[in-house]
Amino acid sequence: MGILDFLSGEFIDVIEWTDDTRDTMVWRFERQGHAIKYGAKLTVREGQAAVFVHEGQLADVFGPGLYLLETNNLPILTSLQHWDHGFKSPFKSEIYFVNTTRFNNQKWGTKNPIIARDPEFGPVRLRAYGTYSMRVTDPAKFMAEIVGTDGEFTSDEISFQLRNIIVQEFSRMIAGSGIPVLDMAANTDQLGKMVAKAIAPTVAEYGLTIPEFYVENISLPDEVEKMLDKRTSMGIIGDLDRFSQYAAGEAMLNASQNPGGAGAGMGAGLGAGMGMAMGGMRMGPWGAQPAAQAGATPPPLPPKSAETVWHIAADGQSQGPYGRGHLGRMAADGSFTRETLVWTPGQDGWKTADDVAELAQLFTMMPPPVPTQG
Repeated sequence: MGILDFLSGEFIDVIEWTDDTRDTMVWRFERQGHAIKYGAKLTVREGQAAVFVHEGQLADVFGPGLYLLETNNLPILTSLQHWDHGFKSPFKSEIYFVNTTRFNNQKWGTKNPIIARDPEFGPVRLRAYGTYSMRVTDPAKFMAEIVGTDGEFTSDEISFQLRNIIVQEFSRMIAGSGIPVLDMAANTDQLGKMVAKAIAPTVAEYGLTIPEFYVENISLPDEVEKMLDKRTSMGIIGDLDRFSQYAAGEAMLNASQNPGGAGAGMGAGLGAGMGMAMGGMRMGPWGAQPAAQAGATPPPLPPKSAETVWHIAADGQSQGPYGRGHLGRMAADGSFTRETLVWTPGQDGWKTADDVAELAQLFTMMPPPVPTQG
């Protein structure tokens, strides 16, 4: 290797960056201690900017294009080096490539609920989340304020700070917007524009802009949403009486259509019961009315009480049980007398028929003996 080849290997003559990571915002060109050759080629592609930092000071910023690094193309660096015009010596500077394309699908969301005053529900707790895009518009300011000497700066390193700014402004906007909770879904576009406009000055101090900002969802606590669901259900049901009748009819039909088990055997009875239930309604001038209110059906008859029966003692054995009518016929033929012992369930021991008021009446109603013919 000749001395010229060795010296040429110590100098950098091509400077460029091809990014395929999609999340790298700033990348430092690896100089590895080598000096940059005077007249070296600098390639800055679309969506990039090249920032020169010399001895800790920001020197020059290059937009997209192909440059020959000479004194006339490096005015600030030339003044920092105190080069005379035409001085052609290698130099050492840090070169940072800045990605100026949009970084899309950045996430934001409220870590804690936002307390706001709703005109209908009063104080409510809200949560929200969405997406946004960011872009470096001032590479020099972005390097000075955010990146510093970081050799590879990614979007994740700035997203946390931006989320804090977004949530702070969003909370302030929601609390003072006066938009009812039930109308916020229809106003997410308006809220997004308001938040983007509010955070623009702060973000600009970092050398960034927010080209797009979206509010994807604003939600209430789960308990409140469940109550809203119930309220919506009640509004859909409308007349609770008619809905109850409909639900009962549906339940009976479903049971009658259930194959096998009790459902099959109960089908006819349930169908008849449903018919009777519907027959118990009649139409009046104000809709369906119970038939009982209209006076069309008399009240049900009271249940018939069970007949009392007795056992009698005859010839040392218990006979019966006999009803009161049967005992009356026995009293008529003389086989049942006042002295006959009787017992019925619930009675305390055996008693004579004359001691039981219900049976003693049988003997008082009997006709007197038939007189004998003379």
